[in-house]
Amino acid sequence: MRTSEKPAANAAAGLSGPASRKLPVPPRERKPALAALAVLLILGGALATTLLVLRSGDRISAIRITQQVGAGQKFTAPALEEVKIAGTGIEYVSWSQRAQVLNSFAAVTILPGTLLTNEMGLRASTELGPGKATVGLSLKPGQMPAGVQQGDRVQVIFVPSRSSQGQSRVLAESALVFAVGDRSRTGNSGQMTVIVDSSASPEIVAFASSGEVAVAELPGAR
Repeated sequence: MRTSEKPAANAAAGLSGPASRKLPVPPRERKPALAALAVLLILGGALATTLLVLRSGDRISAIRITQQVGAGQKFTAPALEEVKIAGTGIEYVSWSQRAQVLNSFAAVTILPGTLLTNEMGLRASTELGPGKATVGLSLKPGQMPAGVQQGDRVQVIFVPSRSSQGQSRVLAESALVFAVGDRSRTGNSGQMTVIVDSSASPEIVAFASSGEVAVAELPGAR
């Protein structure tokens, strides 16, 4: 008795049945507008980065103050130095104009590290104009505070000696320190030049020669 081989046919039929069929895949929807926007954003970011790199390399030459310059004082060569800075839109004085700066005066007290602008300079000085005089003082310890420097404001005070008669009084309310010399090696004296009203200069010189003058710094007066 022969056995039929129909199960093989059934297996083949099973492969072609519903179980072997794949689910339909929906077609992808293309969005050209979004793709174009993405490309524009990438190009825009690259362009912005390029501009920042290029602008960071654009540097201008400016003048920086290295020593304090008091209001009304003339600029000096040691007080100026050249620096390279990035362009910020502020009109700093160019290093190429240093000759004009050296022929001008500070409109306000300028501290070290300040970048110079046109508003900080004047062609004429009210401190060194008519009616003013420069007076030299030789001061001992106790007659001047430590740390006084060029450009500071001080009071010039009459301090009578034991042999003199009179009371202490202010000779110059707000004198501009024009220059300060180095103290002697022994530390016994300090040289200072101040600008005062010419009407007060004879009295100040007389008291200074007898050692009866002291100065007090005015930190808030610039």
